[in-house]
Amino acid sequence: MTNEIQTAYSFGEKWRSSANFQADGAESFDSETLNWILGRNGFAILEDLRTFLRERSVILDAGCGNGRILGLFADLVSPETRLFGIDLAAADVARKNLGPKVEQVIAGDLTQIDALTALPAPDFIYCQEVLHHTSDPAGAFKNLAQILSPGGEIAIYVYKRKAPVREFTDDHVRRLIQDRDYAQAMDLASDFTRLGKALTELDVEFDVPEVRCLEIPAGRYTVQRFLYHFFAKCYWNPELSADHNDMINFDWYHPSICSRHTPDEVNGWFESNNLSVVHQYVDEYGITVRGKKSLNL
Repeated sequence: MTNEIQTAYSFGEKWRSSANFQADGAESFDSETLNWILGRNGFAILEDLRTFLRERSVILDAGCGNGRILGLFADLVSPETRLFGIDLAAADVARKNLGPKVEQVIAGDLTQIDALTALPAPDFIYCQEVLHHTSDPAGAFKNLAQILSPGGEIAIYVYKRKAPVREFTDDHVRRLIQDRDYAQAMDLASDFTRLGKALTELDVEFDVPEVRCLEIPAGRYTVQRFLYHFFAKCYWNPELSADHNDMINFDWYHPSICSRHTPDEVNGWFESNNLSVVHQYVDEYGITVRGKKSLNL
């Protein structure tokens, strides 16, 4: 099985097994996830996102999964706004979830420009938690920039390269489980969920000195966040079910294509495609950048 086929299988199984996850619009999102999406994209509250989206006429969610972000957008946009989605692995799931809320969801690969040109030119592209799962993130981004309308904006989120022990652990676990089927991989991912839950319930903070060789900055951390940032992903969100926490840990460890990037690299994608950066947010996990295409292109 090639890495491309394995990754498509991974996400197809994920979304068919959790088809309804956060699929009922804004009210279906837990507060932690919604605030994370808003904050990393530069919006303090949901109304700020509503104002931004209502200025758009054609919106594309590139890599829409089960359609949860399109469902969120559908609650916020103007009635005249046209919503579209594309996904390689779960377009059928998104279509079923979204129904008449969106104009079209197609099955397609972001690394293939022909799939994208089949859609109307968007003036806003949302492509988050997606490009790092493609075989050519820079090429897929170039394709999206090409179809973006002049004056339009694109907002991406990609995984950031993390501290060396965390990178080692991630790759080690991925090698162990990427060839397992969905049920087996989810069972193994549940170990990290239980670890995250146990550490979160300790509810202990402590001060950490800088450890330069391990790229650990000085600071005050909870036990769970310290291990999560620098040693192993062990996600736990008490607002979600245990199964959905398992799914999020599975989502990180199972897909064989899972590249990590640096802010300079991502900014280079925008510069080389003549997009001006209007917002950037970098945290321990990822890089969010929103850029605008010149009206002269």
